[in-house]
Amino acid sequence: FATCARAFARDPRFNILLLPQNVGKRKAQIAAIRRSAGDMVLNVDSDTILASDVIRKLVPKMQDPAVGAAMGQLTARNRNDSWLTRLIDMEYWLACNEERAAQARFGAVMCCCGPCAIYRRSALASLLDQYESQYFRGKPSDFGEDRHLTILMLKAGFRTEYVPSAIAATVVPNKLGPYLRQQLRWARSTYRDTLLGLRLLPNLHRFLTLDVVGQNLGPLLLALSVLTGLAQLALTGTVPWLASLMIVAMTMIHCSVVALRARQRRFLGFSLHAFINIFLLLPLKAYALA
Repeated sequence: FATCARAFARDPRFNILLLPQNVGKRKAQIAAIRRSAGDMVLNVDSDTILASDVIRKLVPKMQDPAVGAAMGQLTARNRNDSWLTRLIDMEYWLACNEERAAQARFGAVMCCCGPCAIYRRSALASLLDQYESQYFRGKPSDFGEDRHLTILMLKAGFRTEYVPSAIAATVVPNKLGPYLRQQLRWARSTYRDTLLGLRLLPNLHRFLTLDVVGQNLGPLLLALSVLTGLAQLALTGTVPWLASLMIVAMTMIHCSVVALRARQRRFLGFSLHAFINIFLLLPLKAYALA
């Protein structure tokens, strides 16, 4: 960071803020926003590289005064590092081009991701006090900044958008340990801010109610299916073929449809993510909820 600061310190277009200590992402964001003067604020994570036309692609969405924030499409900058980074890159594609794209169609992306998100500064200024003073069960929150800021935007009555042509490449975990720690933080954030998001749903399109319920109920139903199958195997000694084949069939159909949509055969390999989901992410989500 010091090298970056020195490189741009003499450029009049840049104002480098060096905080006295590491105060976390949220307080660093707030310090920068309060010193900003433009109509728009672009948030970029430190491990992210933006395509040269990202701002040109995002700004047209913000010309509508009803839009408070917009995010770009995320890719894995280190996609070729390992089998895990390849899976995460596909996971990001799905999260952006299925989940976020569908939510944007109905006016409310539920989480504008930190690696590449643009905000209306006037809207941010009115939300900073709420953003800075977020507490959960009596303790200040120090995770899930992106999701919470998006929820505050929606709560204030703004729309949030997704721009698939605005590409941002971010570094993703290349080992299971860091990946699972990241997923734990995200799961905790999702559960916490879903409680806030539920209050918004009556004022949003009905699809978003289905989406939020499905995202939280789907893993629970899958976990019950897995536990029921394991109980059947343990108590009766018989393999739960029907449940197993159903999970395999749904996974393959989903991956095949995505491969056709993206016109990339690599998405057939995303079926391997089902093992990570069932045996690692489901227990982790239960732990996060607890």
